[in-house]
Amino acid sequence: MKSEDYLREIRKRENLARAVLKKIVVEGDTAEFRLVTDRTYTKEDCAYADEVSRRFVPEGMKGKASVTKSVPSAEGVRKAILDILRSRFPSAAAFVSPEDAEVSPSEGGGRFFLTVGETDGRLFSEEEVLDGLSEELGREFCGVWTGEFRHAQREAGEIEREDAAPAEYLFAPRFFPVEGYVAVDGAAPERAIYIADLDREFPEISVCGTVTSIEEKVSKNNRPYFSIALADGSGSMRVTYFPKQATADKVRAVQRGDSVCLTGQNELYQGSLSFRARKLDYGAPPAGYVFEMRPSRPVPARYSCVFPTPISDFVQGDFFGTAVLPQDLVARDFVVFDLETTGLTATPAAGIMDRIIEIGAVKVVKGSIAERFSTFVACPVKLSEEIVKLTGITDEMLVGAPPIESAIADFYKFCDGCALAGHNVAGFDMKFIRHYGEKEGYLFDHPVYDTLSFSQEELRLPNYKLNTIADYFGFTFNHHRAFDDAFVTAKIFIELCRRKGGLPRA
Repeated sequence: MKSEDYLREIRKRENLARAVLKKIVVEGDTAEFRLVTDRTYTKEDCAYADEVSRRFVPEGMKGKASVTKSVPSAEGVRKAILDILRSRFPSAAAFVSPEDAEVSPSEGGGRFFLTVGETDGRLFSEEEVLDGLSEELGREFCGVWTGEFRHAQREAGEIEREDAAPAEYLFAPRFFPVEGYVAVDGAAPERAIYIADLDREFPEISVCGTVTSIEEKVSKNNRPYFSIALADGSGSMRVTYFPKQATADKVRAVQRGDSVCLTGQNELYQGSLSFRARKLDYGAPPAGYVFEMRPSRPVPARYSCVFPTPISDFVQGDFFGTAVLPQDLVARDFVVFDLETTGLTATPAAGIMDRIIEIGAVKVVKGSIAERFSTFVACPVKLSEEIVKLTGITDEMLVGAPPIESAIADFYKFCDGCALAGHNVAGFDMKFIRHYGEKEGYLFDHPVYDTLSFSQEELRLPNYKLNTIADYFGFTFNHHRAFDDAFVTAKIFIELCRRKGGLPRA
């Protein structure tokens, strides 16, 4: 049996298209093919894998498959690179330290970079290290892995280190003790996670909060289940819960306003994080418990790569004339911003969050546009033809752009002390800014104003797209470029405030 032929058959299923064969375990007359995929798989996929496995075992043996889902982390791939170098390329490994390997995973594989001295490059090329690493990583992890060299000047006999990139700033999940426990399913949780902290996969976790709505329904298989909305002091969620037959009547007694605990898994399902509730019991936070706020990293002391510049809009001044601007607009500063991204997926789950490729913003000071912030953002994945056509941004334009961790830090500094505004900002842009900000420890918890809902309240238009509203006010701009969109949105925001006589609801 050739593993290439086996995997070729296995990968005909969409959810197994990047599967790798980790091991074949033989016990008695049964051979188990252990597969790993980076996609959510179904029972049908497992049955297909079993059928293929039976065809690839010798006569007289039984074949079956086990499928596990695993999305590689940057740290896991980096460790594998160092292990492969030590075992397969020991002479090259002597010139590489852990800090010299950098990994950028993406959907369907990823890229890796090795920093080597200029005089060491020949050794790595002669031994075809990059090709060998790509081949081995393809066996170890799902998808296609490609590598590049980065050259650093080093003195003879000494390995110099480039300044290490700052470590990813991760928030530790917060928990609170559960009190007043009364068993229904008997999970007996002693603590519950903040709902707001369900931002990663947890194999076993409990949430606890007040039921804001509960509705009994019936599935296609005629099984009763409950749709439950739950809120604690940090956030809210809606879950589907299938009761056990013995406890269904007890669950029917749960009412809006009751405090309950749900225990289950927080897992990646069809591209999104989803909490799968398995058990329900009564329980509550301690009496008088105050949910703690997450601290943010301090505002950077200085800009590192994106430096704001002064800007003014003479058309804006002529348009407003001598009209008095609302006092609450003049009394505080606003940052009006827009993003260009690699797609529309704003779900902060492993491997599916699209990337920011451009940030454009203006600062409104005392009712006038005063500062400009504009930058491309480096992107490790190739831009789709659709995004290139929509934005006019190409891969070449992003070469040399600052990485997101630097750009987001400078943008956080630009926003310091300001409220934020944008068009459809709550439904799109803020999700990206908060996601990538939190990865670096910066909490964008500023007040947010949305010109989409503001326009719907103040204007009567056939639609409320940005270009339609701009046409209404007579503003012209280059649509689908971040700074141009932010600039015209700021003008619309100021004019809407003037018409209303004040700020909209935040």
